[in-house]
Amino acid sequence: MKKDDVRAQVAIAVRACIEKKAEDISILRLDAQASGFTDYFVICSAANPRQVQAIGDEIDENLSKLGHEPSHVEGWNQAEWLLLDYVDFVVHIFSKSARKFYDLERLWKTATRLQPADLEKPEPKRAAVPAKAAAGKKTAAKSSAKKIARKSTTAKRGHGPTPSASSGQALSPKSGNRGGAPTSKRTRKGK
Repeated sequence: MKKDDVRAQVAIAVRACIEKKAEDISILRLDAQASGFTDYFVICSAANPRQVQAIGDEIDENLSKLGHEPSHVEGWNQAEWLLLDYVDFVVHIFSKSARKFYDLERLWKTATRLQPADLEKPEPKRAAVPAKAAAGKKTAAKSSAKKIARKSTTAKRGHGPTPSASSGQALSPKSGNRGGAPTSKRTRKGK
């Protein structure tokens, strides 16, 4: 599905939330790397279980008119947290206490927050990194790693100085860590 179509559906869901007096509406555009299962979250609060269900009904009705049915609905009977999953976006309708407890905005803090007006605009194009530039970065990283390895080998043989880290501490030729101390795993005590 095209991104603009998804944004239009999210906008319809947000308008339905507004029509049914949902409170504290948040729209999150999730990062592709952080979330592989959906593109957007719509999160809102309701004053009581009847309002939770009324908001869910309004969203479902408005999107069903356009042929978009949720692939999954959860929490209808309890009406503390109603979830409508439309695959490309998920609507979360919370009671105030459940929203505070689960705090999805904190869990998805890397997501981009949008305003309802932002959904009316086409999604901005993301700058693509040319393949040659990405390959050049990899080559440069490999090249500098080889130089460090050569210097380390030279230092082991006693033909030059020990390579130093950016902080000025010497790197151990054997372990590669700062200060020449062996690395060890720390264990938690008291548990």
